[in-house]
Amino acid sequence: LLCIIVQRDQSTRHSRWVLVRRMETNPIPVVTVQTSPFDDQRPGTNGLRRKTAVFEGKKNYLQNYIQSVLSSIDLRDRQGCTMVVGSDGRYFSRAATEIIVQMAAANGIGRLVIGHNGLLSTPAVSCIIRKIKAIGGIILTASHNPGGPGGDFGVKFNVANGGPSPDTVMEKIAQVSRTLEEYAICPDLRIDLARLGRHDFDLENKFKPFRVEIVDSVELYLNLLRTIFDFNAIKSLLTGPEQLKIRIDAMNGVMGLYVRRIMCDELGAPANAAVNCVPMEDFGGRPPEPNLTYAAPLVDAMKGGDIGFGAAFDADGDRYMILGENGFFVNPSDSLAVMAANLSCIPYFRQLGLKGFARSMATSTALDSVAKALKVALYETPTGWRFFGNLMDSGRCSLCGEESFGTSSDHIREKDGLWSVLVWLSMMAARKQGVDEIVKDHWAKLGRNYFCRFDYEGVDPRAAFYLMRDLEGVITDKAFPSQKFAVGNTVYSVERADNFEYVDPVDGTVVRNQVSLPGLRIIFTDASRLVFRLSGSGGGAGATVRIYAESLERDPERQNRETQAVLGPLIAIALKISDIHERTGRRSPTVIT
Repeated sequence: LLCIIVQRDQSTRHSRWVLVRRMETNPIPVVTVQTSPFDDQRPGTNGLRRKTAVFEGKKNYLQNYIQSVLSSIDLRDRQGCTMVVGSDGRYFSRAATEIIVQMAAANGIGRLVIGHNGLLSTPAVSCIIRKIKAIGGIILTASHNPGGPGGDFGVKFNVANGGPSPDTVMEKIAQVSRTLEEYAICPDLRIDLARLGRHDFDLENKFKPFRVEIVDSVELYLNLLRTIFDFNAIKSLLTGPEQLKIRIDAMNGVMGLYVRRIMCDELGAPANAAVNCVPMEDFGGRPPEPNLTYAAPLVDAMKGGDIGFGAAFDADGDRYMILGENGFFVNPSDSLAVMAANLSCIPYFRQLGLKGFARSMATSTALDSVAKALKVALYETPTGWRFFGNLMDSGRCSLCGEESFGTSSDHIREKDGLWSVLVWLSMMAARKQGVDEIVKDHWAKLGRNYFCRFDYEGVDPRAAFYLMRDLEGVITDKAFPSQKFAVGNTVYSVERADNFEYVDPVDGTVVRNQVSLPGLRIIFTDASRLVFRLSGSGGGAGATVRIYAESLERDPERQNRETQAVLGPLIAIALKISDIHERTGRRSPTVIT
């Protein structure tokens, strides 16, 4: 009918008016599509991650999971509610965002708030959820995993406190996914993600219009940071007469938007201080993981000695890496501890005080020493940011972190890479010291926790499962605590060993084995530790086995040795008792951090 009207009327202006008018007065149909369930859609610690080809190529795979997420929300809460949607810009994000919009409309969501061009960092999503009191948010990211058609894709669902889904919500999503027979969608609904502003749509059988708001990706998050930090002090550090030269690598993820706007435009860093700030669907062909292996160009640039501060972010901005002059690397566990010891540099903490600290079990015990010195509570949790959320919501925790380059505070309920960078710059501005000086002063006062992590990626899942099962049998044997291990001139005596168990101090929930993600600990009499665990953050291409080694050195004269040399004996013990090379067919780890 529209085509006939346009053809009969020779006035271009009138034809266009007729077309728009007809689109506005015809409600968009809601369609129910028959589908079949998938048996692999239980979300892990960071949502559902799979190879991009699975999401893109398997019929209804994405639609099934989005329907499972939406159906996990009680119908009474879902009708007319507000949700946030954002992505790290990886391949398939735009197509996935369009599907989410169409399905949210069909499922009774009243309002979607989406970042400009679909882009929002994970910290920004958490910030917006809390600011506008949304029921939750969907984040399209696989964090530090590779992008592009041959890479990984992921879907996270954050709940109303702005943090990742707790176990109860993940179990609801999994239950729905196993029995799903249909999903609802509005296939004719189209949205221009590049057009800022409010867009209303009339749907069939809906009394209220469905609203989509495309918002500035940075503004709300930037406003929050302004209330936390002394921006004038940081700006003086970056622009004053003794200007600190910095280099910030966004690794071609979503953080490029935030680095340019906040570090350069707001805080005065020169434009050439920000590199790889154009978001790319494949992140420029390298994994967007901020560590010494994948951020090698930044490491090389820092070794020249001309740059005093360096940082890199992962794809969605929740992880970070800190480097000092001459490439001085700050171990993420050390970074967490040093931040904790210097929070008085931040106006936010001077006003609110310190409530407590928390770390994941695998993270080094360096934070424990700070908590003891400051006489604040210390909580040791399983891996997964959702456990920190409970502590923060109950007012027990101000600062938390994991050894996998994630740190944050109670300003949101997610890891926050840029917040962490601003803490470091605030410390440097207040203390008038470089990165290495701050870290070494910390070691001299509280000791140095030598710490490293070995990752064996892409391991056969069955081999990884049996390796961990058998290792648990070894370390939980009654005779194990009396074991002594001699490596060269060093003898390590086992004090205790266990499979980590967590009792949530807020709701009493007991976490054992973390749903096939065991954390096995061996603690020696000299406070050295070995930890073994399976990672739940892969993209489906095999399992990742992680080994952590830690040793405390209190003597300042012995705090400048190479980490691998210090931890060599402990690592040798770990390889021996796990038999990991023989059982996985590997000769060495994939990544060492």
